[in-house]
Amino acid sequence: MSSHVKVRLTKQFCDTWRPSKDDDVAWDEATECFGLRAIRKGEGFRKTFVVQKKGAGKKTIGPYGLLTLDQGRKAARELLARLALGENPIADERKRRDALTVAELCEQYLDAARAGLVVTNKKRVKAESTVSIDEGRVARHIIPLLGKLPANSLAGRADLLQRFYDDVAAGKTAGKIKTKTRGMARVQGGAPAAKRAVGLFGGIWTWASKRGLVEGANPTRGVDMAADATRERILAAHELANLGQAMRGAAERETMAAAAVRILALTGMRREEAVSLRWREIDAATQCLRLEATKTGRSMRPIGRAALDYLQTLPRLHDEFVFPNRDGTGAADLKKQIAAIFDDAKLTDARSQTLRRTFASIAADEGYGDATIAELLGHSRRGVTQRSYIRRPDAALVAAADRVAARIAAAMDGQGADVVSLPTRAKAHRNEQEL
Repeated sequence: MSSHVKVRLTKQFCDTWRPSKDDDVAWDEATECFGLRAIRKGEGFRKTFVVQKKGAGKKTIGPYGLLTLDQGRKAARELLARLALGENPIADERKRRDALTVAELCEQYLDAARAGLVVTNKKRVKAESTVSIDEGRVARHIIPLLGKLPANSLAGRADLLQRFYDDVAAGKTAGKIKTKTRGMARVQGGAPAAKRAVGLFGGIWTWASKRGLVEGANPTRGVDMAADATRERILAAHELANLGQAMRGAAERETMAAAAVRILALTGMRREEAVSLRWREIDAATQCLRLEATKTGRSMRPIGRAALDYLQTLPRLHDEFVFPNRDGTGAADLKKQIAAIFDDAKLTDARSQTLRRTFASIAADEGYGDATIAELLGHSRRGVTQRSYIRRPDAALVAAADRVAARIAAAMDGQGADVVSLPTRAKAHRNEQEL
């Protein structure tokens, strides 16, 4: 922090000050050791109140805007009074921060996420399914490689996070981990896993920085990471037929997984949405699903008649969930069982997300535009009217869902190899970008 600017801080100065430097401090003439720090963020500045006392150190009091100038001054004077009495809360806080390990920091973050206290970039509470994924990445990648390090020692250390990325990408954390009495998790390395682990740690650092648990630049900034491979895999007509045959073959031993595969194919739902579907979310009268919690929040999803009719044939194994877990306390996961059906169909390079892209591609081939496809797939809504007032799906959307579901159902049931005429690769790619 620079210290050459000295003025009498006023509200007008705090509002309008735009220093020429990217990081500067204006020290207050009225209150000793109290200042306003401004750090450039894009076209503007993030401003915070700070205290810096020779021999004691420096401390961030809080952001300007959340705190008024008078509140900042009051907090600074209280802190300086404690220093005058021989206490050193700045040093005490630094010791606590410096003693916090990455593993402990991650556990605090996950505790907050489980309690619904972590929000996403879209200002929504992080979903339970996402928190579960975060737990796996923390336990299987972050803690093994970074867990013992003091969290603050990573501030601004993009070199350490670069090595972390390289190690995960090279498979250093890959392996098999026993999860339950009869469970086994296969931990995969590779560039995609490394990129997501770095992204998660960057989010944890930002969360912790806002709460005073760490101080300094986010260490994930500047890490070189490979771009995700373009996701272009869609199923051709004969592959949908093979999947339908494998689904019917698995119906007796994996009843729920086989049913889930068909629902995924006929609706384009995400796997987490399909396996956690509740009976009360199925609205037969308006031919839609009223999903209470998805990646994009609450979602009203038009579904085709083929999908609705199939849902109505399923047995009620549970009062709430269409696919209950073994002990009846929640929804089943079915990830491994669904993957096994794909493998039985000789589609080892395809999974649930492939069905979602296939659904979008067939919709595009039917002539539907991006906006219609986005509604069918439940992408983020754009308007207050849709979000707050519309109570039933548009008839045109229901008709679109009918046509797409009917074509996929026919292909899965083997009713002619030419039932599904998929769009060109370029057209398919353009329509799956938001998936």
